[in-house]
Amino acid sequence: MKKLIFCIGVAFLANSMFAQSTRSIALNPPDTTRGFSVMKALSLRASATKFDTTNLNLQDLSDLLWAADGINRPEIGKRTAPSAMNAQDIDVYLFNNSGVYLYNASKQVLDLVVDGDNRELFPNRPGSATPSVICLLVSDISRFRSGSDSLKMVWAGDDAGIVSQNISIFCASVGFATRPRSSMDQQKLRALLKLENSQFLMLNQPVSYKKEN
Repeated sequence: MKKLIFCIGVAFLANSMFAQSTRSIALNPPDTTRGFSVMKALSLRASATKFDTTNLNLQDLSDLLWAADGINRPEIGKRTAPSAMNAQDIDVYLFNNSGVYLYNASKQVLDLVVDGDNRELFPNRPGSATPSVICLLVSDISRFRSGSDSLKMVWAGDDAGIVSQNISIFCASVGFATRPRSSMDQQKLRALLKLENSQFLMLNQPVSYKKEN
């Protein structure tokens, strides 16, 4: 009887640990040796109009997010993208077919925010396939230590643009399709993500493997 109770307890603990683990996705360390040179990537950078629906593999996803705004100097916590006052105001949310995740750069993980596919909140061109992932850039201007709200919004726009460019250059370097966009359902996204008044939706960027003609 004791053995049976023990086995049930172990099974329950294993199931609980599995349930907890599905709340986040551990990303791989970035592969900093891949891709074209910066100059070659700049020569190839372009805004895609067609996207593939194939899910990005874990390494590609890991490298994409680290390139966007990961920590490249862990000893001082600095990022691949600069920010005004080092406020690190940009949060990267990732939308895919299973949920919405928040990129945790300090732990190199994706934390689940909302279950389910919500990519329909980002309109596609008529007849265009839904891209495998969409990166949403959100600025929390409360992280700026000083300045008026209007000035903070200027900084937020600058910082979002830099993260967006990081995504674009990475995608050009490894042969992915992407484009920066401002069109999105702001009202529904704010409600879905439960954003605070200090958080602003800046840009979204679909990313996929290149669509074969």
